[in-house]
Amino acid sequence: MFTGRTGLIIWVKHIKALRLVEKYGNIHYVSKKLKYVVLYVNVDKVEQVIVQLNKLNFVTDVERSYRREIKTEYDTNVPDKTRFYSI
Repeated sequence: MFTGRTGLIIWVKHIKALRLVEKYGNIHYVSKKLKYVVLYVNVDKVEQVIVQLNKLNFVTDVERSYRREIKTEYDTNVPDKTRFYSI
């Protein structure tokens, strides 16, 4: 039903050309100060989009987001110390 999405961080030379990036996916965030864009793309089209974005003259670099690779399940083996400090 839902397709997998992944994030791409696109470093650009100038922010004015972002309208050309909109056709490749959904823009999630734009940093005007650091000049980068976070773009969400379908997983099955990531490689094609990276190649197409690197061909644009205002794009300096394209990076994949590491969010899917970060461990989000935490161990509960560490005891909770907050109960010892109650009044």
